Amino acid sequence: MTTMQALVAHAIGEPAEVLRLETRPIPQPGRGEVRIRVLATPVHPSDLHILRGRFGIAPTLPAVMGSESVGVVDALGEGVDDVSIGQRVITVGVRETWQEFVVADARRVLAAPEAVSVSTAAQMITNPLTALLLVTNQLEVKPGEWLLQTAAGSTVGKMVLQLGIRLGFKTINVVRRRAGVEEIRALGGNEVICTEDEDLRKRVTEIVGPGGVSKAIDCVAGQIGADVSRSLAPGGKMIVYGALSTHRQTEADKLTIPIFARSIIYETKIVQGFFLPRWFATSPQEQIKAAIGETFELVASGILRISEGEPFALTQFAEAVALAEAPAHRAKPLFVPGK
Repeated sequence: MTTMQALVAHAIGEPAEVLRLETRPIPQPGRGEVRIRVLATPVHPSDLHILRGRFGIAPTLPAVMGSESVGVVDALGEGVDDVSIGQRVITVGVRETWQEFVVADARRVLAAPEAVSVSTAAQMITNPLTALLLVTNQLEVKPGEWLLQTAAGSTVGKMVLQLGIRLGFKTINVVRRRAGVEEIRALGGNEVICTEDEDLRKRVTEIVGPGGVSKAIDCVAGQIGADVSRSLAPGGKMIVYGALSTHRQTEADKLTIPIFARSIIYETKIVQGFFLPRWFATSPQEQIKAAIGETFELVASGILRISEGEPFALTQFAEAVALAEAPAHRAKPLFVPGK
């Protein structure tokens, strides 16, 4: 076999409209590289944001999409001696994974823990690592402290709940729909606020008192993000890592959080962004290695549980995108090349 299938974007726009399935030559690894036969690669919201032109990374078109994968090494480039053919590996910070084979720098692949499934291995970096970094590296949430988080029903939100149980901090969880409240409570959320019929700021005050919370994470932005910032205690800190309230918005000037100036200025609150690719690019290698190692341990031991994904062939990209953006989807869509 000399050719493979790949999902390629030729323009910026609605994902299901701009993606095309193409036949391409199977790439060959160069010096220091390995070739991986991809077993599974997830569809993340960030992948769809890139396709809509509203993400912090802009691809050079035409571009194969995808940002995380698990696969089997099937060819080695010159000078590679710490990876073996047939080894199951996870790619770290390697893009263009929505295809049957991917070539990666050998330093960007890690052995997949033997105990985890292919589905779990395909999802072990982006969301678990983000959740861990938010509550430890970014906010240093201590046992007994309250953490306010939006989009509690998201993949990262559910992992923050699991980390809360592990690390002993308490969570105030914001969801959009009343139907999602009981699920969050069942997962260990201490308090749940439903913005469908509750006032966020009023409920935070009822839960923790008029002083507010000292730590919060937000991936919604817009008015919800603004309400979270106003719910912070003086000197409190909010980390913003997404803008789901405008997930179909492609005009960069409209991706906003209407910050209340008096609240920020006179109470010296901090609103700070977090972007995982930038963290990878700016953090010391030893710190990255330690954080990924801790993430792998948490997942392999079952402390951080990753729901099994739903497999799709590359030809089913429209259905996979639809599932990724369904209001209450239960499973992460996973492309299984060759399926």
